[in-house]
Amino acid sequence: MQLRPYQAQFLRDVQQCVTRGETKILGCAPTGSGKTIMMAQLCKDAIAARQQVLIVVHLDVLVGQTYDKLAKFGLGEVCGFIKAGWTENRSAAIQIASVQTLARRQWWQDWLADWVIYDEAHTTLFSSIGKTIRYRTHANAIALALTATPYRLSKQEGMGDHLEAIVSCPTPQELQELGHLASMKYYGLDEGDRVDLNGIRTVAGDFNEADLKNACDTPVLVQRIVEEWQRLTAGKRSIAFCVGVEHAYHVAAAFRDAGVPADTVTGETPLEERHRLYSALGKGEILMLTSVNVISIGFDEPSVEVGLLLRPTQSLALHHQQIGRVMRCSPQTQKTHGIILDQAGNCLRLGFPEDVERYELVSGGGGFTPGMGEMHKKRCPTCSTLLRAVVPICPCCQHSFAREQAQYMGDLVELRQLAEDQQRRAYRRALRSAFRLGQTPDQALAEWWRAFPHSEPEPDWSLGAIFGDQATENDFDAYWQHLQRLRRSHPQLTESGAIALMEQEFGEAVSLWLLEVLSRPESEAAEPPKRQFRKLRVSR
Repeated sequence: MQLRPYQAQFLRDVQQCVTRGETKILGCAPTGSGKTIMMAQLCKDAIAARQQVLIVVHLDVLVGQTYDKLAKFGLGEVCGFIKAGWTENRSAAIQIASVQTLARRQWWQDWLADWVIYDEAHTTLFSSIGKTIRYRTHANAIALALTATPYRLSKQEGMGDHLEAIVSCPTPQELQELGHLASMKYYGLDEGDRVDLNGIRTVAGDFNEADLKNACDTPVLVQRIVEEWQRLTAGKRSIAFCVGVEHAYHVAAAFRDAGVPADTVTGETPLEERHRLYSALGKGEILMLTSVNVISIGFDEPSVEVGLLLRPTQSLALHHQQIGRVMRCSPQTQKTHGIILDQAGNCLRLGFPEDVERYELVSGGGGFTPGMGEMHKKRCPTCSTLLRAVVPICPCCQHSFAREQAQYMGDLVELRQLAEDQQRRAYRRALRSAFRLGQTPDQALAEWWRAFPHSEPEPDWSLGAIFGDQATENDFDAYWQHLQRLRRSHPQLTESGAIALMEQEFGEAVSLWLLEVLSRPESEAAEPPKRQFRKLRVSR
């Protein structure tokens, strides 16, 4: 199986971290980016190097999904399982293990692993058994923590408290631009038809589930989502994220009463029955599958076009995981885009996956990361589409918000600033995308001009656009090598031009140091320029 260019780059970045001695690595790979495929290739490379791999998953269904991908890479014969109901082979070089079974068995603690891969690491790494592996039983192994959503509700600990380096795939929006994720449409209900959160308590960072059940599972709300589904998305394969089992059953029953084939999957649904329901949904035999904490993670049916957000949450990870279920492409079913019907108000509260501008390694928890872009949203009163707050005209129905804005003349300066911020974020996002794709900054500018043809980027918009405001010597190395590759393929990019681009990204002082080093006679250079600059930067 041939890797996509960004997947191959992801694995090269992982190996570069290991070469530098950074062996505790966060790997960010959005839903649909091929996380399991990259994991399988890494395992194949490890086996070729006579290394052993422990893969930690937290859902039963992920054991089978992981094994299926490994088998496609020719690794089926070297897999063992630490999972009830699966054949145990202690001599196998790859062990696929569930956190639940790891806690009940002991032999694996003495099993030598060169690599430990945490799947859905925002959960597995923070479990009791995950921390036991990280710090006690396999503390010396290379740890790769894979996740599409590196966000934590906890205010006490984040990914950066357990890991030391980060590598990442393109962001969801970049994957959409590359054609690897479906474009999305978001619809929200009027305030009177959304879940009323007044009086809902917050426990451990998220809405109290018992309170939500009473607020969400009402006949009026259930009937309204059926009506909106029929109005906006009738006939499309759909999934619904519910609060509790009774809520899921009630929603499915309401759809059946409306003549829509519907069913329900819960944590108690046997694995074989789950597969039957997923297959029926893929074939269009049922059009609505309601669920509770089952298909938010590990559900892989690309043909699904519609997701119903019926459970309010404050968890950015859960929110993005749920939306990700309908972001996969499905050419076989002529799926053109995914659709979200948001009765829970989650998109207004937490934004869209397309808001992610970059992934960062954050310590101390606290949920959001500095990599999140503008998240304020508004609902079009004409067609119900959810839009970014700065959009002046709805692209779906051409509704103009000018009249509404005229009522707030005192905020015109603020609105203008919001528009400029949107342009700045788009420009910085284009620069990051160009870097990932091996393109020049001029190509990033051309892409930006397609969206803002009558504007010019400000000079300071480039500063820290790719590597942030805490760039390291390794970031310098990566960007300088990127520019040298561009010089070979783009002769018009001179050495002084490359230095100017370094200045735009890292600041004037950095480029002055680099210019000084590169200006020295070769006879005076005891080390290559990169290593000299690294020393200068460290001693700054």
